[in-house]
Amino acid sequence: MTADSFPPFDITRRTAVLGSLATVALLTGSAGAQDAPLPGADLFGDGAAFDRARLVDHARELAKRPFAAPNSAMPDGLTNLNFEQYSGIRNRPERAIWAGEPAQLVLEPLHRGFIYASQVHVAVIEGGQTRRIPFSPAAYDYGKLPAPPSTAGDIGFSGVRIMLRAPDGQERFIAAFQGASFLRSLAKGQTLGVISRALSLKTADPRGEEFPAFRALWIEKPAADDLIVVHALLDSQSVTGVFTYTIRAGEVTLIDTETAIFPRVALDNYGLAGMQGSYLFGWTDRRTIDDTRTAVYEVAGVQMANGNGEWIWRPVNNPKQLQISSFSMQNPRGFGLVMRDRAFSSFNDHDARYDLRPSLWIEPIGEWQAGAVQLVEIPSDNEVHDNIIAQWRPKEPLAAGSSHFSAYRQHWCWSPPERPNLAMVIGTRIGRAQQRRRRFVIDYAGDRLAGLKLPDVQPAVWSSNNGISNIRMIQISPERPLRITFDLDPGNETSIELRLALMLGTEPVSETWLYRWTA
Repeated sequence: MTADSFPPFDITRRTAVLGSLATVALLTGSAGAQDAPLPGADLFGDGAAFDRARLVDHARELAKRPFAAPNSAMPDGLTNLNFEQYSGIRNRPERAIWAGEPAQLVLEPLHRGFIYASQVHVAVIEGGQTRRIPFSPAAYDYGKLPAPPSTAGDIGFSGVRIMLRAPDGQERFIAAFQGASFLRSLAKGQTLGVISRALSLKTADPRGEEFPAFRALWIEKPAADDLIVVHALLDSQSVTGVFTYTIRAGEVTLIDTETAIFPRVALDNYGLAGMQGSYLFGWTDRRTIDDTRTAVYEVAGVQMANGNGEWIWRPVNNPKQLQISSFSMQNPRGFGLVMRDRAFSSFNDHDARYDLRPSLWIEPIGEWQAGAVQLVEIPSDNEVHDNIIAQWRPKEPLAAGSSHFSAYRQHWCWSPPERPNLAMVIGTRIGRAQQRRRRFVIDYAGDRLAGLKLPDVQPAVWSSNNGISNIRMIQISPERPLRITFDLDPGNETSIELRLALMLGTEPVSETWLYRWTA
């Protein structure tokens, strides 16, 4: 299903699994707690003047107080919904916020229920003043389900979806805020895939992950047909913050993100500009696969642009054990979870259409100083699991009571906007070689290879166990102009780091290919 035929209610099984993790984390320890007061109530009432600086000050003051869990109480009919029942609750298009007005961007507040228990308050900003959006069952088509009883009152929402309605009546999905601090978006013509995370806490930490959540959303009425601004108040046991998203909908979707973070406690394991997606299998790990499809993934690898000018490509894996990798850099130019192969035949899945999933590229605004792009690869036996996580991990921890401000641009796109004048990796394959060795096949393409004399180009291959042999460089075809093959003898090692770059003397003519082989 393409974005242009997006259903009235947005949820996938993969999203449901992800949302359930966040819901469990948010509700842990909150049993018997009183409902939290409306966050930023003085900024939320009808007619209140909205000022982002006041919202930031509110978040700073909120961080000085103990965490109050969000309201998770729902009418009985919503608590026990299964996936199919919840998916059947659909927004009525005529009841969307700003429906029928000249602006083409409209809002659809998302219903609570199923795993989406925590209440999110929604308000719009019109003429600089706030208008709170109350819950109304009349805004939804419940199908065979009964509507919540009138005694339930204003139960709030689980988030909001932003749609673009063209003059011819066609709708296009632009973005959705639902579940913890997750944001979904895509480019025109794509299907949903990778998900953005505002803030990650203790990811892959033995202490257990904490999921900060958006408690309230203030959304500015669009002044143009393709631009909308969302202010989100974030809260959790460890931190509060404000995230402001300026969303521009075009052929690709650009989202400028301004962050203000205020820790309640010291943060020694946190990630900014995070994202996640699924990877089940591809050409590097088909040894035990019994599937009619060629590959099943919506994330092919992590692309990184170091502050020193180096471009890095790291294909991802579905490992047997949890894997964490860190790529240290100073003042990065960008990073993201990227899809490179857009051929339908590379996946052969006419339902999921993995060939249409978005790439998400993060472009820092301002200097980010020292840190690392952290990649987390989690074992998975099902494509519904988002088992690949990438995020920026600052080197310095945040002290309790401190402040942290940053900004970056999200590019929801087919490929990252900046393309280096280097040969790019277009394929990685791994298979059996002789005598327990593993054979690696790396294909390169790009204008940088044109005109080069192959004898002058040398593959620089390195492994952490010095087990590389039988290196070959082969010219295959115009579509795959240069192939590097080599064999790896693992010996007794169970984890080996690999590195490959094409060199013309001392000058790299390709991006750097990195890989972690595991037994």
